[in-house]
Amino acid sequence: MAVQYFTPAGMTQPTPYHHVAVGSGTRHVHVAGQIARLADGTPVSADDLAGQVAQALRNTATGLAGAGATFDDVLRLTFYVTGWKPEKIDEFMAGVEQVAEEIGLPPAMPPASLIGVDYLFEPDVLVEVEATAVID
Repeated sequence: MAVQYFTPAGMTQPTPYHHVAVGSGTRHVHVAGQIARLADGTPVSADDLAGQVAQALRNTATGLAGAGATFDDVLRLTFYVTGWKPEKIDEFMAGVEQVAEEIGLPPAMPPASLIGVDYLFEPDVLVEVEATAVID
């Protein structure tokens, strides 16, 4: 594996993600922001944050696979969520948990940021996911 994950002593623990990833591969993979659309463009309901998180992660997994990578190769995930409030964390995590086994997401995610935004590029889009990976 080209990526080592850890959370050093002195950093917040436990968290659902690792704080640090060290990549030793030579090929960088960048998956552009993925949203909750099926391959034919059909959107996931605009009222379903968990469903949108799950589908955006599925699409991210597809992008990684296309480059020969998996979530084990991911150095960093970035989530953009519209209208973010801390009260949404349970629904957000339900989406992650709903799809984690299916897409091979490790129990503790790679280093991740969740950024609240006012608006994404279309009104029904609640979440967008970006991934950076490294492979040999």
